[in-house]
Amino acid sequence: MTILYIGDAPKDFQDIAKSENIKLNAVNNGIEALKILKIGDATDVIICEQDLPGNSGLFFYETMTSEHNIKKVPFILLSKAYNAKLFKDAFNKGVSDYFVSSSTDKRQIIERAQSLYKRQGLGSAASNSTESDSSFTLPWSKRLFDIVFASLVLIGIAPLMLLTILAIRLESKGKVYYISKRVGRKTFDFYKLRSMRTGSDDMIKHLAKKNNQYNKDKEEQTISFSSSCPKCRQLDEGHYCSPVLYINEKEICDYWYSHQKKEIATKNSTFIKIVDDPRITKVGKFIRNTSIDELPQLINVLKGDMSIVGNRPLPIYEAELLTKDTISKRFLAPAGITGLWQVELRGRGGNMSEEERIRLDNQYADNFTGNRYSFWYDLKLILRTFPGLIQKSTV
Repeated sequence: MTILYIGDAPKDFQDIAKSENIKLNAVNNGIEALKILKIGDATDVIICEQDLPGNSGLFFYETMTSEHNIKKVPFILLSKAYNAKLFKDAFNKGVSDYFVSSSTDKRQIIERAQSLYKRQGLGSAASNSTESDSSFTLPWSKRLFDIVFASLVLIGIAPLMLLTILAIRLESKGKVYYISKRVGRKTFDFYKLRSMRTGSDDMIKHLAKKNNQYNKDKEEQTISFSSSCPKCRQLDEGHYCSPVLYINEKEICDYWYSHQKKEIATKNSTFIKIVDDPRITKVGKFIRNTSIDELPQLINVLKGDMSIVGNRPLPIYEAELLTKDTISKRFLAPAGITGLWQVELRGRGGNMSEEERIRLDNQYADNFTGNRYSFWYDLKLILRTFPGLIQKSTV
């Protein structure tokens, strides 16, 4: 990777680039930079200071983009202090990113340059490829088994489904089925028989703070608007290290808000499992304990949203927190009605840590990908599922 730095490249910036095996071409002004770009020397990302001799970094960007013989590359603009007008103008004109150099770690800027470089490479590879990898196809043996198995079970359980629907209708008002958005390898409508009172989704945030099994040893973390940003404290009064956000009539800089949000994501639990969930009805408790509420997911299997065996599809509020590579690997496997995590969980009476659940999800993904899929492994998990269908806990 080659970075063209326009301005006075700091010594620590050069040292970090060298340690990351990044080639750094440093020039003092826009004229020298244009010469390098016109010659056609390989440049993957441009990092440019706003204060340049004779003009500005944004002026150089406009000049560069107007030259038809210059290849367009990611462009990062640096300014010594945050300027709201410059920030707005830069992004309106197409700059890739904007940093306040006086209050931003140099390594963070280089990491962003690497990210832009990788994203550009992925975009080029996708545009040059004759095959689309946007669709995901199950192994034919797995898909065939899913269709046959789901069809036979649905036919056999039709009378049981009708009786359950009648019981749900008699106990409480509302629809007898429940549809929510879930995330597997894609987002889809997830079907279940309703086991909770209507309006239960609105109670999840309040209950998760007090009754989440995965959070029982963790203290709930929230954004602090009263604490001051350490980077803003280094600037003159009234100046901010990043754009100002206004949330619930409170003011906070974008950097400090994002920093706290990342900290919260690591400290708070990703998954939610309510202990002694008060939202569950009497019929709901029975159909959960016997897993009857899961039966409509066979329709998801027939539609191709899910497989019989896979990793459990997640609610959106859980899936959006799985951003680390070590955690998001679970999505390489298809969504499933049952799987390694569910079998192990029910075998232990519903007691399992969040870390162990992540490990088991990743373990199944490892067995599924890399041409290691085994029909017999799936069949073994299905057979291990049957003893756990009737359980004491409503997991």
